[in-house]
Amino acid sequence: MINRLLILGATGDLNARYLLPALAALRAAGHLDDRFELTCADQQDWTVEEFRRWASAQLDRHARAEPGEVRKAIADCARYRRVDATDPAGLAAIVAGDGPVAVYLSLPPAIFPGTVTALSAANLPPGSRIALEKPFGEDFDSAVELNRLLTEVVPEQGVFRVDHFLAMTTVQNVLGSRLANRVLEPIWNSAHIAKVEIVWNETLALEGRAGYYDGAGALKDMVQNHLLQVLCLVAMEPPFSLGERDLRDRKIDVLRSIRLMTDDDVVRRTRRARYLAGRIGDRDVPAYAEEDGVDPKRRTETFAEVELELDSWRWSGTTFRLRTGKALGHDRKEVAVRFRPVPHLPFGFEEEAAPNVLRFGLEPESMTLALTGIGAGTRSLAPLTLAAQPAPPELPAYGRLLLDVLHGNAALSIRGDEAEEAWRVIAPVMSAWSRDLVPIGEYPAGSDGPASVRSG
Repeated sequence: MINRLLILGATGDLNARYLLPALAALRAAGHLDDRFELTCADQQDWTVEEFRRWASAQLDRHARAEPGEVRKAIADCARYRRVDATDPAGLAAIVAGDGPVAVYLSLPPAIFPGTVTALSAANLPPGSRIALEKPFGEDFDSAVELNRLLTEVVPEQGVFRVDHFLAMTTVQNVLGSRLANRVLEPIWNSAHIAKVEIVWNETLALEGRAGYYDGAGALKDMVQNHLLQVLCLVAMEPPFSLGERDLRDRKIDVLRSIRLMTDDDVVRRTRRARYLAGRIGDRDVPAYAEEDGVDPKRRTETFAEVELELDSWRWSGTTFRLRTGKALGHDRKEVAVRFRPVPHLPFGFEEEAAPNVLRFGLEPESMTLALTGIGAGTRSLAPLTLAAQPAPPELPAYGRLLLDVLHGNAALSIRGDEAEEAWRVIAPVMSAWSRDLVPIGEYPAGSDGPASVRSG
């Protein structure tokens, strides 16, 4: 296990909301001890004490579930250094020391190439690792180049492309439920499943993220990485093991099986839109184009929907719908597996039997199975729902991922060829949208989304 962690971009939102609380959870669970060294670096002209006070305030806000002494221990162990993340000399001074270091790039993706190049010249100690957040590049070509730069610094086994969705308990349950239950795996195919919806609709609007989001949009921010990764776990063939090679090999098989869209496909099978002014709960939300830091000329979408088909024996004939939207009236974050209707219903029943739906709630975590049973009369049918609540995880998603980085377990990391293949899948959509083949719609904040959205 590596006992040295360097977080670059340490005064940003990611460190405040996720990384520092994850470290507190690791400490509380006994995974970190007093030998652990935490160095936080950014361009803010802060002293160590100023950073520790800031870190303490963030932990009190975002890690309230952890004991006070644990939060204090994490804040007190942090050392702060002012550095330009693209300066080789500055980085060399920080990474110098005994033993390998794990470097976490909590930075805007646009400066990943410059930072990786600087780390290459900074002479990282042998055995060091690099973790970086999505998106991995801006398109296929930039992803290939970023992967090339990374392998000049550390071997592929030392690169951790972080997607926290893969560490969410219910995302893991998608894989566990289908592979560990005999009742599901035999029917986990297109003969029985008509459609799979992977949805991340949220009531949150831009929330001050214009600096990143306006240059990305819903397609790159959610569909190209998070939702495609969930699709891989839903659709993959059973791996020989849950080791990093077997699991990631099966995921890349799924990505390679996705049928590339033509322009006509993109017009028929994708939708995009952005929110107008509206009201969500008790708060008024301005139109996206009027949010601070947004350039209306970019026509950035806040809603994206893509329907994909897989050219494989298991999934030919099943539709996979990936959908995400911001500033909607209700949160809906789930995987919905919709089974085909029964082939025959005995004569005499008064209603049609609704198709079964298996839902994996991603946030909050839940599992439900919609069935049909006998209603009040012997010939009437009525819906019947079976519900389960997964046990709470020992660690938050980022805690699991940080522990994997420190231990060198790359099973939940995105491999380089995965990152490139995901861009290949989305490239035709990006191209068609850039040429306005699919007009950008609009929807009021607080609504169910654009009118063109298909129900389901």
